Amino acid sequence: MRAAVYHGPMDIQIEDLPEPDPGPGEVKIKVAHNGVCGSDLHEYFSRPTFTPVDPHPLTGAQIPVVLGHEFAGTIADAGDGVDGFAAGDPVAIRPNYFCGQCPACKLGLTNICRQLAFHGLSGPGGGLADYTVVKSDMVHSLGGVAMDLGATVEPMAVSLHAVARSDLAPGDTTIIAGAGPIGIGLWFALQARGITDVIVSEPGPKRRAAMKALGAPHVIDPRETDLIELAMEVSAGVGAHTAFDAAGASGAIADSVGALAPRGKVVVVGIHESDLAGFNPTSLLLQETEIVGSIIYDDADFQAVIAAMDQGLYTTDGWVEHAPLDDLLGVFDALRAGEKTKVVIDL
Repeated sequence: MRAAVYHGPMDIQIEDLPEPDPGPGEVKIKVAHNGVCGSDLHEYFSRPTFTPVDPHPLTGAQIPVVLGHEFAGTIADAGDGVDGFAAGDPVAIRPNYFCGQCPACKLGLTNICRQLAFHGLSGPGGGLADYTVVKSDMVHSLGGVAMDLGATVEPMAVSLHAVARSDLAPGDTTIIAGAGPIGIGLWFALQARGITDVIVSEPGPKRRAAMKALGAPHVIDPRETDLIELAMEVSAGVGAHTAFDAAGASGAIADSVGALAPRGKVVVVGIHESDLAGFNPTSLLLQETEIVGSIIYDDADFQAVIAAMDQGLYTTDGWVEHAPLDDLLGVFDALRAGEKTKVVIDL
């Protein structure tokens, strides 16, 4: 089978690998679509972060690894002890592995396991391949949800989890800094909660256009529109309850803090390639501002996203494009340059 194998920065190769077979408790997936994630771009253009240079303590995986952690496909086969799936069933995969023994796991917070690993980054295989094998408890039925939309469940669950971390309620004003896939997912999740007073701050014209087409009411270029002034106008002078950093940029955090209401929150959900610069934490003190981290999801988040998709609350229209596996590196370049918002690789 063909697979995209990561060997290190600027080194991804399409290789022929043996087709995997499922062991006990495992399911073999025939991959239909795999989304290219900002984390993949970080590994390729910057440095290994989620891809382990040494054997991962939980999975044993290390570079080189098959990439791809946002994927959907159909059941191809199942190992011993697996029930509830039939060949051909459409499914999405929750890609994270957790130890079950660390303090976080014992609290039920498996999404922040201290040995967190991901299929397609630090696990035994990935979705940028014709086939891959995963544990059966990572498999979620898509029901009637289209598989190309199903390939976006993973990033949409990241966004939904971040909204849950914000404690927002209808009537609150919020800011989304960054209109990439996570920012778009935040907009979908906020709409589902009845939160519509949303300001989207995004310098890229293509991403601004995508967010406007999805119905976001206030979409600005932060280089041309004063974010603080707009937040005060939209919130009748109170300020935004929450600002989401979906850009992974220190400037997004610094700009948002001044636009927040007293005891407002910044929820950091974007991956930062470098340390914060130009941001003085003293600015948090006067308004008792909170900074909250949000990383990934749990099974309930996955199920909630799939249910919302089934109700028609999510769409790929206007922001998701498709490409074949052979075009993968060109897709990486286009995404890095801001020429595309989201690309799903068709296997």
